[in-house]
Amino acid sequence: MARIVGEAPSTGRDALQTRVSGHVRLRLDWLELWLEQQRDQLPLWLPVMLGAGIASWFIFPVTEMWVAVLLAGACLASLGLALRLRRRIGLAMLLAGLALSLGCALAWVRSTTVAAPVLERPMVSMVRGEVLRAEKIVARNVWRLTIATDGASGLPPKIRISIPIAQLRDAPAKGARVSVRARLMPPAAPLIPGGYDFARQAWFSGIGAVGKALDPPIFDPSSGPPGLRDRLTRHIAEQLPDAEEGVGVALVTGDQGLVTTQDADALRASGLAHLLSVSGLHISAVVAGVFLLSLRLMALSRYLALTWPLLPVAAGLAALAGMGYTWLAGAEVPTIRSCIAAILVLIGMSIGREAMTLRLVATGALIVLLLWPEALIGPSFQLSFAAITAIVAFHESRVARTLLAVRDEGWVARWGRALLGLLLTGVVVEIALMPIALFHFHKAGLYGALANLIAIPLTTFVIMPAEALALLLDPLGLGAPFWWITGQAISLLLMLAHLVAGQPGAMALLSSIPIGAFAAMIAGALWLLLWRGRVRFLGFGPFVAGALWAAVAPAPDLLITHDGRHVAVRDDQGGMAILRPRSGDFVRQSLAERAAYAGELEDLDGAARADCSADACLVRLSRGGRDWQILMLRSRHRIKWQDIVIACQKSDIIISDRLLPRACAPKWIRIDPPFLAQTGGLAITLAPVHIQMTKPAQSDHPWIVPGQTLRQ
Repeated sequence: MARIVGEAPSTGRDALQTRVSGHVRLRLDWLELWLEQQRDQLPLWLPVMLGAGIASWFIFPVTEMWVAVLLAGACLASLGLALRLRRRIGLAMLLAGLALSLGCALAWVRSTTVAAPVLERPMVSMVRGEVLRAEKIVARNVWRLTIATDGASGLPPKIRISIPIAQLRDAPAKGARVSVRARLMPPAAPLIPGGYDFARQAWFSGIGAVGKALDPPIFDPSSGPPGLRDRLTRHIAEQLPDAEEGVGVALVTGDQGLVTTQDADALRASGLAHLLSVSGLHISAVVAGVFLLSLRLMALSRYLALTWPLLPVAAGLAALAGMGYTWLAGAEVPTIRSCIAAILVLIGMSIGREAMTLRLVATGALIVLLLWPEALIGPSFQLSFAAITAIVAFHESRVARTLLAVRDEGWVARWGRALLGLLLTGVVVEIALMPIALFHFHKAGLYGALANLIAIPLTTFVIMPAEALALLLDPLGLGAPFWWITGQAISLLLMLAHLVAGQPGAMALLSSIPIGAFAAMIAGALWLLLWRGRVRFLGFGPFVAGALWAAVAPAPDLLITHDGRHVAVRDDQGGMAILRPRSGDFVRQSLAERAAYAGELEDLDGAARADCSADACLVRLSRGGRDWQILMLRSRHRIKWQDIVIACQKSDIIISDRLLPRACAPKWIRIDPPFLAQTGGLAITLAPVHIQMTKPAQSDHPWIVPGQTLRQ
């Protein structure tokens, strides 16, 4: 009896363990069955996990965190091996873990292999070397030359210099020898938190210094003629009116430097800016045009039609045309990415596979990330792949297949269905792109779907074919009619852009999206787009949560550039004013975009509750149930030491671009050059109190000079 009583607890534990084991096994069986049903979708997550590893390297600041990501991927892969009896689960975990670790390692290795010397401090020097690239930037009235310097000069091997258009009439030939005296400085970190990080881009581009020419450049007379791309740019600009030449050049060579600021702003606000970047739309138009034309022409010959494999031959010719157009447009990463995708489509067509699928999109993304992992964090990669993924996923959905399937119906219904498909596709793309545009640019067009309904057919079927025919017929002197058509169509395109951009509510503005909110929206969107069945709708949860998180994030009350010279202040009514009336357009635009302010920044001198003199401005703000007094110095004139000390004691915040005395002790924080040297640019929210800095306290990223612990 004692023996039976003693064994009872053991029997109870065994029963409990059996039930738990059975429950786990049942869950694993269900997961295995679900993964088997989704087996066609599983490969789509390979570039997602690779991208997650790459993103983790850029997001996490220190080496210890990167190592942790590598170990996390290794642990996930090891767990997949441990579950090898569960073939689908184990294989998915193994590949996901390996891709995560590989992505982090790729970004880490890439940042090391592209390393080049970077200028340590500003200096004036004579720059001698070869021109690698020349870009005309009409909006800033400069030429931008990228120069490979001579090794003996002691300068970084690659430098970018701005030269006034008045000092350089025509684009120099690639490889031309140049000498120019310039003021050089290290590549700039973001002006303010959330601003454009040129230092990071310059690191991966190998640019070690930037500067401005102090004298007109001198070119070696023996330099050769301009290259084909430069000659085409000049020829197109001569054939089209000034208002249309920028768009005409951009569509052929990818050079957007001739587009005016007003037109560029209107195209962005109307959701049509993607038309200027030579990418998927342009490559697709060229490849499709050459494919169809060559296929039809070869089919006219009975001998070729009966003896040649016309489809692969036409695909090969189209691939060559796409590669040639990519080279002509400068072979930038977005163009190469689009060319790779187009070639994959042609290969699929040649072997009898479906031309455009999510697997093809995933393959293109995988190739780009393996070659250029840094492309992941750029808006170009994110926007283009988000757009094409949304388009393909939408057209593969049951709703689209049912609604847009070809039917035996009249031409009115057929064209109406095609327009409906184009409109719905535009809406889906706008929803997919909006979080990315708001995260990177703090603004996004709301009427892009409607504008693209007209703009895309106009560009694809009128502007680009007319411009191509004009270029082909110009050697025969017959291109003038097609240049006229091109100019009129571009004029119509710009008219549409300005019309849409001028409508009330055309632009959505958001000052900042926290990285966690952005990650939640991206994860939810990928879950929604890449799975099939009802489980995909679970992606709405993180997407909506991230959107709400971004919507409630407070806008900054103060924006301060890294040098302390420029300050933007949000008044109690929501308006924005700037400290220095003579601030340049670039500074004003950067501050307005970061503040999500649609209007022109006013001068602080005339703002409400602001008291300004030639030397300083005193602003009073009401935030969080208290009054804030902010003092900003803005001149180099001598101010009595006693006056500054007394003003500091009365102020909550003092901001100055010159050194303040130690006795200056405001109630909360003193912001002067030593302070900004630690923090970089600042975005300050007063209710609740929060400070964002461009310089992290610690970072092992090679392009960042970390600050120190924030002192108050």
